[in-house]
Amino acid sequence: MKRFLLVMVLVGITILQFQPAVAQPNSFAFGQLESLQKAERRPVVVFISTDWCRYCSRMKLSTFRDEQVVKLLNTSFYFVFLNAEEKNDISFHGHTFRYRPTGNGTGVHELAEQLGSVDGRLSYPTLSVLNAEMEIIYQHGGYLSAKELSTLLALVKKEQQK
Repeated sequence: MKRFLLVMVLVGITILQFQPAVAQPNSFAFGQLESLQKAERRPVVVFISTDWCRYCSRMKLSTFRDEQVVKLLNTSFYFVFLNAEEKNDISFHGHTFRYRPTGNGTGVHELAEQLGSVDGRLSYPTLSVLNAEMEIIYQHGGYLSAKELSTLLALVKKEQQK
Protein backbone atom coordinates (compact mmCIF):
# COMPACT_ATOMS: atom_id res chain seq x y z
CA MET A 1 0.00 0.00 0.00
CA LYS A 2 2.81 2.43 0.90
CA ARG A 3 4.59 1.63 -2.37
CA PHE A 4 1.37 2.33 -4.32
CA LEU A 5 0.93 5.71 -2.59
CA LEU A 6 4.56 6.62 -3.25
CA VAL A 7 4.17 5.77 -6.96
CA MET A 8 0.95 7.83 -7.17
CA VAL A 9 2.62 10.84 -5.53
CA LEU A 10 5.58 10.62 -7.92
CA VAL A 11 3.27 10.32 -10.95
CA GLY A 12 1.27 13.35 -9.72
CA ILE A 13 4.41 15.44 -9.29
CA THR A 14 5.64 14.46 -12.75
CA ILE A 15 2.30 15.41 -14.35
CA LEU A 16 2.26 18.79 -12.55
CA GLN A 17 5.76 19.60 -13.81
CA PHE A 18 4.65 19.29 -17.43
CA GLN A 19 1.43 21.29 -17.11
CA PRO A 20 1.54 24.56 -19.05
CA ALA A 21 1.79 27.66 -16.88
CA VAL A 22 -1.51 29.46 -16.39
CA ALA A 23 -1.34 32.99 -17.71
CA GLN A 24 -2.03 35.76 -15.24
CA PRO A 25 -2.11 39.50 -15.74
CA ASN A 26 0.79 41.60 -14.52
CA SER A 27 -0.43 43.29 -11.37
CA PHE A 28 0.87 46.58 -10.01
CA ALA A 29 0.56 48.48 -6.73
CA PHE A 30 -1.04 51.90 -6.60
CA GLY A 31 2.31 53.37 -5.58
CA GLN A 32 3.81 52.27 -8.92
CA LEU A 33 1.21 53.89 -11.17
CA GLU A 34 2.66 57.40 -11.23
CA SER A 35 6.08 56.27 -12.46
CA LEU A 36 4.50 53.76 -14.87
CA GLN A 37 2.35 56.52 -16.38
CA LYS A 38 5.46 58.66 -16.89
CA ALA A 39 7.06 55.83 -18.86
CA GLU A 40 3.97 54.93 -20.88
CA ARG A 41 0.48 56.36 -20.53
CA ARG A 42 -2.18 53.66 -20.27
CA PRO A 43 -5.62 53.25 -18.75
CA VAL A 44 -5.72 51.50 -15.37
CA VAL A 45 -8.01 48.59 -14.55
CA VAL A 46 -8.72 48.14 -10.84
CA PHE A 47 -10.36 44.91 -9.69
CA ILE A 48 -11.95 45.48 -6.27
CA SER A 49 -12.70 42.30 -4.36
CA THR A 50 -12.68 40.62 -0.96
CA ASP A 51 -11.31 37.29 0.22
CA TRP A 52 -14.78 36.00 1.12
CA CYS A 53 -16.54 36.91 -2.16
CA ARG A 54 -17.13 33.77 -4.23
CA TYR A 55 -17.77 35.72 -7.45
CA CYS A 56 -14.49 37.57 -6.93
CA SER A 57 -12.67 34.27 -6.52
CA ARG A 58 -14.37 32.88 -9.59
CA MET A 59 -13.24 35.85 -11.67
CA LYS A 60 -9.67 35.48 -10.39
CA LEU A 61 -9.65 31.78 -11.31
CA SER A 62 -11.36 32.06 -14.68
CA THR A 63 -11.78 35.54 -16.17
CA PHE A 64 -8.33 36.79 -15.18
CA ARG A 65 -6.67 33.62 -16.45
CA ASP A 66 -8.20 33.82 -19.90
CA GLU A 67 -5.51 34.19 -22.55
CA GLN A 68 -7.21 37.08 -24.37
CA VAL A 69 -7.95 38.99 -21.14
CA VAL A 70 -4.38 38.55 -19.91
CA LYS A 71 -2.96 39.68 -23.26
CA LEU A 72 -5.12 42.83 -23.34
CA LEU A 73 -4.36 43.72 -19.71
CA ASN A 74 -0.62 43.16 -20.10
CA THR A 75 -0.20 45.09 -23.35
CA SER A 76 -2.66 47.97 -23.08
CA PHE A 77 -3.46 48.58 -19.41
CA TYR A 78 -1.99 48.75 -15.93
CA PHE A 79 -3.83 46.26 -13.73
CA VAL A 80 -4.34 46.51 -9.97
CA PHE A 81 -5.96 44.02 -7.59
CA LEU A 82 -7.49 45.88 -4.63
CA ASN A 83 -8.68 43.96 -1.59
CA ALA A 84 -11.53 46.13 -0.29
CA GLU A 85 -10.63 45.06 3.25
CA GLU A 86 -6.93 45.95 2.97
CA LYS A 87 -5.76 47.29 6.33
CA ASN A 88 -2.62 49.10 5.13
CA ASP A 89 -2.73 52.74 4.08
CA ILE A 90 -2.51 53.32 0.34
CA SER A 91 -1.12 56.49 -1.19
CA PHE A 92 -2.69 57.23 -4.55
CA HIS A 93 -2.98 60.32 -6.69
CA GLY A 94 -1.82 62.69 -3.94
CA HIS A 95 -4.02 61.26 -1.17
CA THR A 96 -3.59 58.69 1.57
CA PHE A 97 -6.49 56.27 1.89
CA ARG A 98 -7.03 54.21 5.02
CA TYR A 99 -8.94 51.20 6.26
CA ARG A 100 -12.13 52.24 8.01
CA PRO A 101 -13.60 49.80 10.55
CA THR A 102 -17.36 49.45 10.22
CA GLY A 103 -18.07 46.94 12.98
CA ASN A 104 -16.63 44.15 15.05
CA GLY A 105 -13.81 42.78 12.86
CA THR A 106 -15.23 44.28 9.68
CA GLY A 107 -14.41 47.31 7.62
CA VAL A 108 -13.68 48.70 4.21
CA HIS A 109 -10.77 50.56 2.68
CA GLU A 110 -11.49 54.17 1.72
CA LEU A 111 -9.88 53.67 -1.69
CA ALA A 112 -12.22 50.77 -2.45
CA GLU A 113 -15.15 53.03 -1.64
CA GLN A 114 -13.72 55.88 -3.70
CA LEU A 115 -13.07 53.79 -6.81
CA GLY A 116 -15.74 51.14 -6.50
CA SER A 117 -18.93 52.83 -5.36
CA VAL A 118 -21.53 52.66 -8.12
CA ASP A 119 -24.64 54.76 -7.44
CA GLY A 120 -23.41 55.27 -3.87
CA ARG A 121 -23.08 51.54 -3.19
CA LEU A 122 -20.03 49.28 -3.08
CA SER A 123 -20.54 45.67 -4.13
CA TYR A 124 -18.12 42.88 -4.94
CA PRO A 125 -16.60 42.34 -7.35
CA THR A 126 -16.34 45.79 -8.91
CA LEU A 127 -14.20 46.72 -11.87
CA SER A 128 -13.13 50.36 -12.25
CA VAL A 129 -11.33 51.66 -15.30
CA LEU A 130 -9.34 54.86 -14.95
CA ASN A 131 -7.84 56.95 -17.72
CA ALA A 132 -4.16 57.96 -17.65
CA GLU A 133 -5.12 61.02 -15.54
CA MET A 134 -6.55 58.63 -12.91
CA GLU A 135 -10.16 59.66 -13.54
CA ILE A 136 -12.86 56.99 -13.45
CA ILE A 137 -14.13 56.40 -16.98
CA TYR A 138 -16.05 53.18 -16.39
CA GLN A 139 -17.33 51.08 -13.49
CA HIS A 140 -19.02 47.70 -13.40
CA GLY A 141 -20.40 46.06 -10.28
CA GLY A 142 -20.73 42.30 -10.54
CA TYR A 143 -19.22 39.27 -12.22
CA LEU A 144 -17.77 39.56 -15.73
CA SER A 145 -16.99 36.56 -17.90
CA ALA A 146 -13.78 36.47 -19.92
CA LYS A 147 -15.72 37.24 -23.09
CA GLU A 148 -17.49 40.21 -21.49
CA LEU A 149 -14.27 41.60 -20.04
CA SER A 150 -12.37 41.12 -23.32
CA THR A 151 -15.07 43.06 -25.15
CA LEU A 152 -15.02 45.83 -22.54
CA LEU A 153 -11.22 46.11 -22.59
CA ALA A 154 -11.14 46.22 -26.39
CA LEU A 155 -13.71 49.05 -26.37
CA VAL A 156 -11.80 51.04 -23.75
CA LYS A 157 -8.55 50.51 -25.65
CA LYS A 158 -10.12 51.70 -28.89
CA GLU A 159 -11.70 54.76 -27.22
CA GLN A 160 -8.43 55.73 -25.48
CA GLN A 161 -6.50 55.57 -28.77
CA LYS A 162 -8.67 58.30 -30.32
